[in-house]
Amino acid sequence: MMYDKTIAIVGGGPGGLTLARLLQQKDITVTVYERDKDQYGRQQGATLDLHHDSGLRALEMAGLMDAFKASYRPGADKMRIADSTGAVVYDDHEQKELSDFGNDTFRPEIDRGPLRDLLINSLLPGSIVWDSQFTEMKPLADGWELHFTNGEVAYADIVIAADGANSKIRSYLTSIQPIYSGITIVEGNIYQASQNAPVLNTLLQGGKVFALGSEKSIILSAKGDGSLSFYTGTNESENWVRESGIDFTNRQEVFNWFKERFNDWASIWDELFTSDDSYLIPRPMYHFPLDQHWETLPNLTMIGDAAHRMPPYAGEGVNMAMQDALELYENLTNPAFSDVRQAIAQYEKQMLLRASATTELTLQQTEALHAPNGLNYLVGMFRDMDDADSDMRRSEIR
Repeated sequence: MMYDKTIAIVGGGPGGLTLARLLQQKDITVTVYERDKDQYGRQQGATLDLHHDSGLRALEMAGLMDAFKASYRPGADKMRIADSTGAVVYDDHEQKELSDFGNDTFRPEIDRGPLRDLLINSLLPGSIVWDSQFTEMKPLADGWELHFTNGEVAYADIVIAADGANSKIRSYLTSIQPIYSGITIVEGNIYQASQNAPVLNTLLQGGKVFALGSEKSIILSAKGDGSLSFYTGTNESENWVRESGIDFTNRQEVFNWFKERFNDWASIWDELFTSDDSYLIPRPMYHFPLDQHWETLPNLTMIGDAAHRMPPYAGEGVNMAMQDALELYENLTNPAFSDVRQAIAQYEKQMLLRASATTELTLQQTEALHAPNGLNYLVGMFRDMDDADSDMRRSEIR
């Protein structure tokens, strides 16, 4: 049912690119429309940990595991948990190397840029149309006429919205609005971290740091290019970014806010805001209702954050998007379905059930990490996981 169809994927993130790769393996005509000027036109954010039954499985089905193993960063999945003074209270670096590929507890880390590059390089030449920021689309024949800010117009029989948390295409399917989680993140990236944030860079040891205290969080990630990405997490009003009066392009103004908001944290964390060789951006965290649903259309659906945005505190975002891509591909190419609408309906049913459960878990985690006992909660969770992993290993040996 797909070989005479043209598919437009709007958005060139991991989910959209994974779907394009999978479809091209079946010789299905697909074009990705991406707003970035080119492959290197936008700074990529924090590192990603891929999970055994979602992100990694999608890469396996796409025939890209060898490329992934050549690009991921061994050891970058190591975690340290610190308190507000910077004292380490849990250190994953001290644990023996128990996990590897094939173990469902292994969550290898990869920077967003290299992941995006390996997916782009797997596509046929000309598959991505850059500098294509979506503006609107109109029904045409049995498909859609898509319009972009550069004046270009394109036709597709089927459109896949992979255009992220602020999706413009989502409104063509549903009017359901996102719900504010209560947490706002200030995201940043510090270049040449060994020079510009030497103390925190040493604390990272090439991995991740979760620091919690007084209902606030700071999460750090080392990146393969020598930079350090971070985001603060605080309970703020929904309109705080606008109402605060802070110019988030002005590092000093953001630093002034940080010194006041984190005034009970040690000065070690000031390094996040002392270098001009950095960027900062505020991000209020939203999620969709757990029971969201919409009427299935025969020529339009969504994957990733467009369908189920949520805070990042369970590490599920990219994995959900790549699993969406895999499941949509499997349904669209399944001969058991009589038409595209039926295939999309089955995909959306299973996706929404999965997204509901994952969103609920993520919201529980978000609340727990920003509660008064957040530090003890996180340390206890990791120690329980260590005990469970040790028990599993002992069982395997027996």
